[in-house]
Amino acid sequence: MDAVLNSPKSTQAPPDSLKSGPYRLFIPPTRTMTQVTNTVRFVLDGRIVEAQGERRTTTVLDYLREQLHRTGSKEGCAEGDCGACVVMVGELNASGTGVDYVPTNACIQLLPSLDGKSVKTIESLKKSDGSLHPVQEEMVKCHGSQCGFCTPGIVMSLVNLVQVLPTPNRQQITDALSGNLCRCTGYKPIIESATRACEKKSALKLEDSADVPLLKEIQRSSVPTLSLDGEIIVQPVVRTKKGNEFVSPATLTEVADYLVKHPGTTLLAGSTEIGLQVNKQYSRPDHIMYLGNVAELRQVRETATAWRLGAAVSLAKVEELLAVAYPDFTEVLRRFGSPPIRSTATLAGNIANGSPIGDTMPCLMALGASLVLRRGDKTREVLLENFYTGMKKNVLAAGEFIEAVTLPKPVAGQVFRAHKVSKRFEQDISATCAAISYTLKGGKLSGVKLAYNGLAPSPCRAPKLEAVLEGQAPADVKAADLDAAIAASFTARDGLRATWAYRALVARNLVLEFIEEETKEVA
Repeated sequence: MDAVLNSPKSTQAPPDSLKSGPYRLFIPPTRTMTQVTNTVRFVLDGRIVEAQGERRTTTVLDYLREQLHRTGSKEGCAEGDCGACVVMVGELNASGTGVDYVPTNACIQLLPSLDGKSVKTIESLKKSDGSLHPVQEEMVKCHGSQCGFCTPGIVMSLVNLVQVLPTPNRQQITDALSGNLCRCTGYKPIIESATRACEKKSALKLEDSADVPLLKEIQRSSVPTLSLDGEIIVQPVVRTKKGNEFVSPATLTEVADYLVKHPGTTLLAGSTEIGLQVNKQYSRPDHIMYLGNVAELRQVRETATAWRLGAAVSLAKVEELLAVAYPDFTEVLRRFGSPPIRSTATLAGNIANGSPIGDTMPCLMALGASLVLRRGDKTREVLLENFYTGMKKNVLAAGEFIEAVTLPKPVAGQVFRAHKVSKRFEQDISATCAAISYTLKGGKLSGVKLAYNGLAPSPCRAPKLEAVLEGQAPADVKAADLDAAIAASFTARDGLRATWAYRALVARNLVLEFIEEETKEVA
């Protein structure tokens, strides 16, 4: 059993390098002074739950159902698609006076990532007097449930919505429900129940004041732990007898140090990819590092010309940030996945995953985005268009990771367009997604950047198509020239989502649509 103790009461004098600064000292364990670290602590309805002896890859859903017997949350797909497992995961707000929640697919979230957080399940909604939450009451009155399997997830999605938006409109309600599938009821009574519930504004907010002091009690340290020799020690949340670990560092320095020592570590952010590997492929990585507690990686920094998005910034935050500047990008993100997916998945995670049909990468490439890569205390910046070297291959060296994404802001006269084509309009894998950025000067296309997914082993720019467009008046661009450039740029491949003939036709037609829009010229 692993045992460590953190204490400032050391009988040895610390090295000079440790006599100041925000650090904790590590004292090697003794027989009389030990503390078990294989414990995941989280708050559930006014009490601290200590989960001990669980596997690093135990999902939140499995623990809730099998150990806590909270069987309201269901497993439908184990992929984060159906929403039957939705719960609310909370963290202390910035002022430490309340709890901020996000809807979460419990089926793909790993239990150790809950350490230091709180959870609300469908059972949490029952009040002390036995009464129901207004959403539940109206679901009953409006006959919003039949078999009931999906109902708890639907209710939790709606309850999460009204925590931050007590008077949502119909579009906001349907967006909140976009990750919840119901096979037998139909959505009309469900939407009606949400609308009627919101008329009871005073009862919508969850009573979670008892959770706040408990969250402060189990709050993870925000400073690194150092040994008496001055070395960083990233303490595990869970460690196996074989030495495999799940670690949850609090600082960027800890992340960089751990990856240099363990370059094969699996980085975990939103768990929307790793959760699938765990559930479907029974993946059991030796070392897992959760990035959700690293404050620096969750920050968005802004300059006059660009945003710097930390690697752990969620897609939901990116969507909110870019709504005005790049509405087409925001729409691609909205169709990317449901609110529970977007609230946990990260922009950098989508990039690092490197899927050939990754939806954010064409948008980012067309906008000239770059990546800040870090190894140890060294960083370098690489244009996203130069990041991939093949299918799911990239330029990252051993122990190197994405620290941030730099996204340029729009300039005067810039046109940005993007559109995703898929079999199902929302939450489906792309046949292709195209994005373009350009300006009009003297009635001619200038500074053209065009990128696609689904046409090559990785998302990529299309320089031969850009050359066809550059310097041309939109009306002079010929479909035949674009077809020839597409044929010269990509290898024809049929796929499960579309034939090559269809993809190539869509790739050409999207360009024609993008440049036919009315635009203002740059003076």
